[in-house]
Amino acid sequence: MNIRLLKGIGFTLIFAIPAWFLGNQFPIIGGPVFGILLGIIAASFKRPESVEPGIKFTGKKILQWSIILLGFEMNLYNVFAVGAQSLSVMIFTLLTAFITAYIFGKLLNLDGNTTTLIGVGTAICGGSAIAATAPVIGAKEKEVAFSISTIFLFNILAVFIFPFFGHLFNFTDAGFGMWAGTAINDTSSVVAAGYSYSQAAGDYATIVKLTRALMIVPITIILAIFISRKNAKSGNFSIARVFPWFILWFVVASIVNTTGFLPGEVSKFLGNTGKFFIILAMSAIGLNTNIRQLLGNGIRLIILGLICWIAVAIVSLIVQYSIGLI
Repeated sequence: MNIRLLKGIGFTLIFAIPAWFLGNQFPIIGGPVFGILLGIIAASFKRPESVEPGIKFTGKKILQWSIILLGFEMNLYNVFAVGAQSLSVMIFTLLTAFITAYIFGKLLNLDGNTTTLIGVGTAICGGSAIAATAPVIGAKEKEVAFSISTIFLFNILAVFIFPFFGHLFNFTDAGFGMWAGTAINDTSSVVAAGYSYSQAAGDYATIVKLTRALMIVPITIILAIFISRKNAKSGNFSIARVFPWFILWFVVASIVNTTGFLPGEVSKFLGNTGKFFIILAMSAIGLNTNIRQLLGNGIRLIILGLICWIAVAIVSLIVQYSIGLI
């Protein structure tokens, strides 16, 4: 790594470190959102040209490294623990998120990348899914920032709205845990909503959410194949160029963690490093975001995010009701 990249990475750390501390103090908001916000604010001021290569590197390569490191927090046994019933709910909510995002993204005249990121963020796991998908589809920094900001809004709302409706309709702990785990975007918000309902609901919601997060793997691979086919039609075919190789390393990291090969403390350290790298990458993305463009596109994105969020929440309840979970 040359000195030009290190300058930009060091510059980005100036914003990532306070974002990390703020994220620990306000976990419902989370470090990545603070990173984007601090970066956007700083983007309004002039900065040395020498830091630009490192900022770009951080927003792309370090973003991919962060996803790999998050694999060390995954335990594949959790996938089997939730059973076939939860997987059926996940499949229906995934399809709902993508179909809804596609249809209403067209109606709202939003670009394809932003629509895809909103769909993935709603379907799988908020910011982490957006971070994993962005390199695969070639999303720009501003598109990632738009999507993360939109998803964040509904993460906050979900923490207060979901427990209210859960108690209103007297959901079982398992039913509420399933609902929160499949219909709330970000892990921190799932945990907050689940445990505010009950200890059992929080435990179950967390397991469901971790299983849902693993859907990043097939979704990114499907997107890579789709893009390669699209490029093939234009005479620019290369599956190797668009294939998300970092996702394969994410799977390897998950397998290593599941086998218990590494001590728990090491896996936890690597996972936490991955979380910090996401904050670092989001800070870099914020540094390359135009606040006027962000505000100009905000209303349509919020409408799309709201429609997708409501659709997923309703479908999750319908599927659960049909299989007798609630």
